[in-house]
Formats: sequence, structure tokens, C-alpha cells
Amino acid sequence: MKCRRCRQEAEVALPSHTTGFCRECFFLYFRRQIERAIKKHGMFGPQDKILVALSGGKDSLALMYELADQGYDVTGLHVYLGIGRSSEQARHLVESFCAKHGFKLMIADMPAEGLAIPEVKECISRPICSVCGKIKRHYFNRIALEHGFTALATGHNLDDEVARLFANTLRWDAAYLSDQGPTLSEDSGFARKVKPLYRLTEFETAAYSFLRGIDYGVDPCPYSSGASFTSHKALWETLEEKSPGSKIHFYDGFLKSGRKAFQSLERESGVELSPCGECGSPTSGEICGVCLVRRRVQARRQNQSATQIEP
Repeated sequence: MKCRRCRQEAEVALPSHTTGFCRECFFLYFRRQIERAIKKHGMFGPQDKILVALSGGKDSLALMYELADQGYDVTGLHVYLGIGRSSEQARHLVESFCAKHGFKLMIADMPAEGLAIPEVKECISRPICSVCGKIKRHYFNRIALEHGFTALATGHNLDDEVARLFANTLRWDAAYLSDQGPTLSEDSGFARKVKPLYRLTEFETAAYSFLRGIDYGVDPCPYSSGASFTSHKALWETLEEKSPGSKIHFYDGFLKSGRKAFQSLERESGVELSPCGECGSPTSGEICGVCLVRRRVQARRQNQSATQIEP
């Protein structure tokens, strides 16, 4: 296959676009997809301070590298979860990546915050993935606001967004569907959230990271086995193979025709939020979910200590 742009030998084939690119032209294609996303949705500009959530995976590291390469003022934020070897490896990858390229980095240490995920898992009855996600979003938002960042960027790619949209549609979850999209504007207690990779697939971010020589984590979280999110991605991958372009058409179609309706519904019937009595984050109750989980962890520790002291 020849590169569509320069006619040299292609290194990356993109079936959904029925084309391929050589290395340098693929980098240009990748850049332009991000530029298009930023411009179309008014995500941020040269004057903004951008906090990039870094997990240690290919998507977030590729996003950080590309935004810095485009000249944006970026700082990385890694939420260290305390899940043994998995978290140690992720933290090492993020720290090594940022040190290598001279990127600014902040670390939010969950064990130090009383929220080590293994301990949290022992204190809840529902799936840990949803609670872990809530904790990470809480600290992304909190740190973005506390340190004056004007945008919080995450590495969600097209596959992530389509799988999430599909899951929310299966449940007809109006609250989540109203928030689905590449940009979520800042609101009282919430930072501006953006997803510059939403037009790029998981394969494309992996190819970009590989060709850029970015060392990223490939091992799944030890707690993620059986997650429905993975199954939804597999379903859409099969559909994309049979009908290239299905992912972006489904997602763009929702943004054009569905999102406004769910936003309107949420404005009419959504739950009113107020500051958490302990941390000040927006919540529908007196105490936010993250602070309630922290209380459970603390209570469990106290019970264990009391048990050990008893003769």
C-alpha cells in the first residue's frame, strides 16, 4: 500500500478511512485529527493551562506528547491507586515519560488520601471499577480547580467514547447521555473537561505511540476482568470490520441529533447539586460518594485495630 499523501510506502493502514500513511504523514494525520477536534469544539487555546490525566497507557501519554508538541502549556496528573505491582508499574512509566521529555507532573497518592483501591474494594459491595472511576474523576476535577487549570484533558479515544455511549444507550441513562461528548463546559464546582483524541481509534493511538517510541503500559488492571466495557468494545470492533466508519458515524450522529435532547431533559429533571460537607465537591447529598468511601475505609481500619488489641 502507498501513502495517500506522499505516495511513499505506507507504514500504517487505516481501514476505516480506506487508506494508509507513511510514518511522517501519519504523524501529520494524527495531529490534524486533534487540531480538528480542538477547533470544532472550542476545547482550549494557546493561553490555557491544561491538566492532562496520565494513566501510563498509550492514549494519555500520546495525548500529552502531541499537545506539548503543538505548543500547549500542559502538566500531567497521575492518580496513584496503590494496586500493588500494577500501580507501581503505571507510576514508573508516567514518571519516566515525563522526566524524559521534560514535562511537568503531579501525583495524587490515593493510599496517602486514605483511598487505596485494595482497601476500598474490601469496603464496598458493588463493582470496584465504578468506584475507582469515581475516585479518579474526583481528584482530576479537584486538582484542576485547586491549581488554576483552565481545562482538564483525558485520553479517551473513539473506541472508549463509542463503548461508553453504547452502554449508556442500552440503559437509556439520561444523566450520563447528557454529559457524553468531547467537551463538558466548566460549571459551579466542575472544571472544563475535554477529550482531544475522540476522533482517533485505539489502534491509531497505539500506532502513534509505537512510532514515537513511547513506552506505555499494556497490562490490564487486575480488577478489570469481566468488565462489560471490554465486551462492548469487542462488539463495535466486529461491526467496524464489516462496515468501516460505523464508530465515528454513530458518535457524530449522537452529537448532532441526540445530545441536545438529553441535555434539555437533564436541565428539567436533573438533581440539584450542593457542596460536600467535607471536601466541598459538588454532590447530590450532604456528603459526596468519595468522602463516604473514605469513611468506610477508616471505619474498617479502626475495627481491625480494635480486633488486634483485644486479648
